[in-house]
Amino acid sequence: MNRKIAYWSVVVAASGFLFGFETAVISGADQPLQRLWNAGDLFHGLFIMSSALWGTVIGALFGNIPAERFGRKLSLIVIGVLYLVSALGSAFATDPYMFSFMRFIGGLGVGASSIVAPAFISEIAPARYRGRLVALYQFQLVFGILVAFFSNY
Repeated sequence: MNRKIAYWSVVVAASGFLFGFETAVISGADQPLQRLWNAGDLFHGLFIMSSALWGTVIGALFGNIPAERFGRKLSLIVIGVLYLVSALGSAFATDPYMFSFMRFIGGLGVGASSIVAPAFISEIAPARYRGRLVALYQFQLVFGILVAFFSNY
């Protein structure tokens, strides 16, 4: 297998790690956020905690559109920017609305990456290595969840 293909597959599969981490890390901030913003259970659950999941649904439903129109590589770069903006915006959020919006932006990246990253890897991989290389994405996703739970602990 070409080393360049293996390298790019591992780099792109890192979006799977971010997917898993982004999805699970919020559980460690659940109660502190609710106390910080004195949020009721319904508002906290439907708005603050699940905002990234709403973005993930939308990103997964429509992530193919920019990937088809502008290509997988450019789409992955934009997804990386969404992750960065979400992380910085969430870190510096001053209220639950800004925090939720930034998490929603990250969710868009998560959802889109679930479509674009495996597609990109499968397109660059030789047929006999395709399954193994795409599986890197799935492995990284689960690894991201594991790391999030350790960081929450």
